[in-house]
Parts: sequence; C-alpha cells; structure tokens
Amino acid sequence: MAIVTKGVEPASVLMAAPPPAWLEEWCGFAARLRFADLPAEVAGRTRLVLLDCIGAIAAGAQEAEMQALAARMIAREGHGDAPVIGLPQAARPGTAAFLNGTSGTMLELDEGNQYARGHPAIHVVPALLAAPRGDAAALLTALALGYEFGSRVGIASKLNVAMHPHGTWGTLGAAMGVAKLHGASAAEFRGVVNMAASLGLATSRKTMLEGGTVRNTYAGVANMLGLTVWDLVRAGFEGERDGVGTVFGQVSASDFRPEEMVAELGTRWEVARNYFKRHAACRYTHGALDALALILAKTGPLRPDQVRAIEVDTYVWAAQLDSPLAPNMLAAKFSIPFALATTIAHGAATVPAFRGPARENPAVQALAQRVTVNEDAALTAMLPGLRPARLKLTLADGAVHEAAVTTNRGDTEDPYTEAEVRAKFRELTDPVYGAARARAIEEAVLALGPHQEAAALTELLAR
Repeated sequence: MAIVTKGVEPASVLMAAPPPAWLEEWCGFAARLRFADLPAEVAGRTRLVLLDCIGAIAAGAQEAEMQALAARMIAREGHGDAPVIGLPQAARPGTAAFLNGTSGTMLELDEGNQYARGHPAIHVVPALLAAPRGDAAALLTALALGYEFGSRVGIASKLNVAMHPHGTWGTLGAAMGVAKLHGASAAEFRGVVNMAASLGLATSRKTMLEGGTVRNTYAGVANMLGLTVWDLVRAGFEGERDGVGTVFGQVSASDFRPEEMVAELGTRWEVARNYFKRHAACRYTHGALDALALILAKTGPLRPDQVRAIEVDTYVWAAQLDSPLAPNMLAAKFSIPFALATTIAHGAATVPAFRGPARENPAVQALAQRVTVNEDAALTAMLPGLRPARLKLTLADGAVHEAAVTTNRGDTEDPYTEAEVRAKFRELTDPVYGAARARAIEEAVLALGPHQEAAALTELLAR
C-alpha cells in the first residue's frame, strides 16, 4: 500500500512536472542582466547600500565577541586573502563571509527593506566581498540581483510567526549574487535557486526577544552558504524542482505567491525601496524613538527622573518588544522601554547608549520600568508599508506630551539623504580606519563602475 504524506505528491508526479514558470523567467532575467540595465537611481542606491554595509560591518567587528571569534576561527582554519572587515586579519572566503555577515548585524545598524520584512543586503554583501571577480560593475550588478531575489522571496511569502527572518531567504540572495559574479547561465541559476532554498536556517523569533546573540550569526551563515551553493552546483549536486515553492509555501511559510516574484521584474527594484538606520536598535523600536524625538524637540532635553511615565501604542511586531530588561546589548536593542529610557538619558540611541555602562545606569533602568507598550490593531493594519507608533509622555510635574508617527525616518516615505548616510559611515568607520582611510573607502565605493577592478576595494578594506 502506498503511503502519501499530506502535501507531498508521489515521486512520479514530482519528477514529471516542469520547473515553475516564474523560476524560468527569473533565471533568464538573471543570466541576461548587465550593469548597463540598472537604472542610474538603482546603481547609485546599490553603491550607497554597499557603503552602509561596510560601515556596519567595520563597527560591529570591534565588539569583543567578534574579535575573539575571528581569532579562534582563523587560528583553526588558517589565513587567507579575503578581508575580515574592521580587523587586521584576512581569512579564507567562507570564514570571511561568515565573520563579516555576523559583524554586520552586531550593532543593529544594517539597512533593510520594509516590504521584504528583513535585511537583504547584509545577507549578500559579505559573500560578494569574500570572493570578488571581474570589475566593480559586476560586483554592483551581483549585489543588486542578490538583493532583488532575496527581497522578492520575502515579499512573496510570509514567514511563520515564530521565525526570525535572518538566515532564511537571505541565503537565496547570497547564492544568487555569487552565481552572478561567476557568470552563471540560466540553467545554473535554476540549480542555485533550488539548492539554496533547502539551506536556509530554521530561525526562532524568541532568540532576539531573549537577547540570544546566536541570532547575530544568522546572516553570517547565509553568506557562507551562498559561497557553498555555487560550489555544490558546479560540482553536480542538485536540489528539488521547486525548492522555493516548497520551503516558502509549506515549510517556513504557507502562502508563497509566485506572481510576486516576477511582478514588474526589471522595472521595480527593491534596493531602491530600502531603508537606512540611524538608531542603533531593532527597527521595531524606531517608530517610538522617532515619536520621542518630536516631543524632545519641543521640551528640550529631559532627565530620566523628570519623566513619570511613557505609554506607547504601536503595531504587533513592535509591541512584542515590551520588556524593560536589558541583560545584554542585543536584549537592550530589542526593548522599546530601554531604548526610550537610554535615549532620554544619553540624547540619542547611539551605539554607546546600549553598552554596559548605559545598561547598568540605575536611572535608565528605573525609567524603563515606567514604560508600557501595547498593540493597537488599527496600527497593525497599516503594515507593511507603514510602521506607526503613538507616544504619550507624562512628566513628574503632570505635564503631558504626545506625538505620533506613521513611518520611520529612513524609510522610502521619509528617507535619509545621501549626506546623512555618508555621515553615518564616517561615524562608524573613522574610529576603525582613521579619517583618511575611511574617506578613501567611501570615495572608492561611491565611484564604483565599469573598468574598475573589484579587488581594489577589498584591498582598501584590509586593515
């Protein structure tokens, strides 16, 4: 008697079915794409995204855990030619991709895409920088393509509510970018997609809520696997016929919509709809932080002891960040109460505002306990295009101040200027490379184009 598992067809049916039409269209598009096909706005945004990722990686590499991890891994696996950005070491490509992807998420300053509900670039950039091939135009094209594919899987599916998005569809983005760098054919792209679909992580949203810093490695794993996928495909390994449809329609998610993968393909670019971050905290805190900034612009600076209470109403994902406890830096960055309290105490949600001295400040801890966070269903209904929050701040003297925002600073609806993104890069990299070297990296990235060797950039990144 044949045993049929629910949702899984017999092998004879599976093997006879043709590849899905959306995948064929996508792989043909990927194989044909050239730098000249990228609109000027997209090419410019891709350069800015690359710059922003390098800054986040370099600054994140200064954390003690990253320095210890890099030392251990390189001692075990040996040195190589790929730069470990922000550290005075070079490693083998897979190790460098893993370390740089991990560093890039340490400080919660990497860019993201609100429509994909995740952080596409940090899942692609480290893999590309670990094994650059060809000219700088090829690097930018591969980044735009990898960003696009990963983002569209995020848009076309809705991950199970218990999952964290890092390390899931980002693995597909990394693999597609690497394949493009190597000049993959349409058939090879098909193999890459189906192979990478099976190699994403089964991540847990609770990890971030509990401050489990293993979460910072998810993007690192995705980048390392992006390199591995190309080796697997060229070595003759095969994936299933429609890996994306299975994993993101039945395993990690249950509502994969293939039409979203090809909607406006080649004319709507997700990298051009990205957001940049200035608050060094989870993006779910940003609505409340932006509303607080509106209040502080009227009241002037406040001390924690001047604030009796803060009430926040926001959307469902942000409302989960309601714990005032901050046992480590990651937990602090995923706490709206702490983020608001430390911003009041320190003037901004900067990197130092989440470090040990700030977390141990009794005044900050006490104020965080006086913050309440609640979901408003009407605000949740505004997702994913908007990320709203309302904030009510009551002072010790009884005065009440209120503010509301519908989107975050840095989003496509309220974007940071190029000058602001560049200023962020300098703030993050000047302490790492020195002002002159950081400026040289900045100028090199923003001038990337045809007839320039991508390897010249990686040489600049080596400390």
